[in-house]
Amino acid sequence: MKNLATVIFALTLTAFSAERPNILFIFTDDHALQAISAYGGRFQKIAPTPNIDRLAKEGMLFRNSFCGNSICGPSRASILTGKHSHLNGYMDNDSGRFDGGQQTFPKLLQKVGYETALIGKWHLVSQPTGFDHWEILPSQGNYVNPDFIQMDGSMKRFEGYVTDIVTDKTLDWLKNRKDKSKPFVLMTQQKAPHRNWVPAPRHYKLFDGIEMPQPPTLFDDYSQRIESLKKQRMSIAKDFEWGNDMLMHGKPTDPRFGGELAFGEYNRMNAAQKAEFDAAYGPENEKLNAALPTMSDDDLTLWKYQRYVKNYLRTVRAVDENIGRTLEYLEESGLAENTVVIYSSDQGFYLGEHGWYDKRWMFEESFKMPFVIRWPGVVKPGIEPDAMIQNIDYAPTFLEMAGAPIPADMQGKSILSILKGEGRTPEGWRDAVFYQYSGENTHRVARHDGVRNSRYKLMRFPDTDEWMLFDLNKDPQEMNNVSADPAYSAVLGRMKILYTNLKAQYAASDSIFPMHRNKEDWWKERWLVKDSEIRNSREAKVVFLGDSITQAWEDEGKPAWDKYFAPLGAVNWGYSGDRTEHLIWRLQNGNIQRLNPKAAVILIGTNNTGQSKRPATETVAAIRHTLDDLAWKWPDTRIVLMSVFPRAENAGNPLRKINDEINEQLKALVDNKRVHLLDINTEFMDTSGTLNTELFPDQLHLSPAAYEIWAEALAAKLKLIGVK
Repeated sequence: MKNLATVIFALTLTAFSAERPNILFIFTDDHALQAISAYGGRFQKIAPTPNIDRLAKEGMLFRNSFCGNSICGPSRASILTGKHSHLNGYMDNDSGRFDGGQQTFPKLLQKVGYETALIGKWHLVSQPTGFDHWEILPSQGNYVNPDFIQMDGSMKRFEGYVTDIVTDKTLDWLKNRKDKSKPFVLMTQQKAPHRNWVPAPRHYKLFDGIEMPQPPTLFDDYSQRIESLKKQRMSIAKDFEWGNDMLMHGKPTDPRFGGELAFGEYNRMNAAQKAEFDAAYGPENEKLNAALPTMSDDDLTLWKYQRYVKNYLRTVRAVDENIGRTLEYLEESGLAENTVVIYSSDQGFYLGEHGWYDKRWMFEESFKMPFVIRWPGVVKPGIEPDAMIQNIDYAPTFLEMAGAPIPADMQGKSILSILKGEGRTPEGWRDAVFYQYSGENTHRVARHDGVRNSRYKLMRFPDTDEWMLFDLNKDPQEMNNVSADPAYSAVLGRMKILYTNLKAQYAASDSIFPMHRNKEDWWKERWLVKDSEIRNSREAKVVFLGDSITQAWEDEGKPAWDKYFAPLGAVNWGYSGDRTEHLIWRLQNGNIQRLNPKAAVILIGTNNTGQSKRPATETVAAIRHTLDDLAWKWPDTRIVLMSVFPRAENAGNPLRKINDEINEQLKALVDNKRVHLLDINTEFMDTSGTLNTELFPDQLHLSPAAYEIWAEALAAKLKLIGVK
């Protein structure tokens, strides 16, 4: 019967595949809306993008398209998972790596018969998962003679310009893919127009002699807003590098350039390529060097702006040309009719607005991201929907297009009803979007989150306990923070309620926000040791996950550990003082995915209670997230979920009560198939609920005798669920 069911399912997919569309997702890095002529803006006539414009004319263009975290890696992670950064685990590019063991839309599309491929920029540290074929740029990749990581882990270098080469590989895969009876999803991901904006040689002199219009906020002094804006390091005037940004050779000849970062792309060129580059840029560089001694600060900023924007738009020109190549092939091959083509970028970018380059801030220029979609026969051409969409919506949209079920834990919403409904906003669609940025060392942008509706934007800066409120109708350039204006007090109140509600809706609590503790030397050392230990412990039958109570199996609990769990090759992954957010970070990083244990024992949450009296619902939500995460990492692993041990001597203690609430709510997470509950708390108390202080000497941590009680009960539970 099982084989018959498999055959029926396969036949159903084969019959359905003719109806399901192919999906071609063309994705760039840091493409600002103001650099796409279909979106308008100051470069519309000077630097048009006719092929992106063609997609917009033949499909839909979304003007209210937003990212949830304006950085390259986190945005990509949100697209793959349909979840905000705090749930998919990739918060920033400083300390993160994408957890490839989790649920992603390519894996789910594979399950319903799609062939999946990714070519180009990945930028998520770990190797891609869920793709039948991939070939990726290492880290940021290079514009000149780029290297590509192959599926076998090897690296190959290809001579030429990266945007052209990514497209060459895209077309090659389309022409030669393994199973053309299957529908496909292909993610073509370009490096451009990411820093350091090295154009294709054919575009070196594009825009020469043209004065690019500057934004009115180029010389923003950041008055009328919080001080943190002045502390960033993404200023064209102060932070541009001599080599990396200005494409100059050698060391800076002027202190007004930030640092001496080398022009690395030049060093990748062969002799002929260098000669062509020098012929194009050399004369202008020499003129600048001669003028620098008498050039005012403002004049130098204007020069930097002109070079920056021209090079940026030159890289965009190559992107647009290669989109044209791809669209031509779709037409020639007959694929166009049943292929959804999407153009997007991981976030927007500053092209001099507020004096900046880069992204990260929740201001409009980087918060907004392009989204243009063509779907012949389904999407009515030339429509510009009003609906607010986010990058968390891409995954559920792709799944619904493919006829695949959308997992309940995806936070995004499919936009299929908008696409099929001629752009009309469906009833019940969101009227606001949520944003979070965790803060990085790069560019010194302050940690913040916030919400935006159709008129107002509220930003929250937790490190300084400050707010910024903008009226986008009256102040579209976001120059005036009105959070302290009495005339906006009612608006501020409503927006704070919206902020609280959306954080709750997206489970964006401190307890679920992945955090490491690497600034604490002992914690970092333990992390390195334990991560190495796990790398060499692939046969471990049991993994213990928790805080100091789990860590102390190595001390007070060692006799019981040696007796009951050492024979199972058990791994102790307890870290003193950890809360749920620290365990979540640990599970999303390092070698833990190398394990395939028969069982995992989880005891976590008492520090959420004791350190900050967090509500039980918040702690349990974080534990639920952990269980969902492990369902993908270790699908065959049985989970023994421990009730949080009692703390404080008396039952009426407020902290004890919070733990009791956690334990009551944990029952809803148990299915007695994959997740099993072990509650031995009555073993540690008398009938009145008074804690036995011989077993819990400090009313929190266990004595050796208490560990013996726990070990005996746990060993019996493990045996009961088949772990021996």
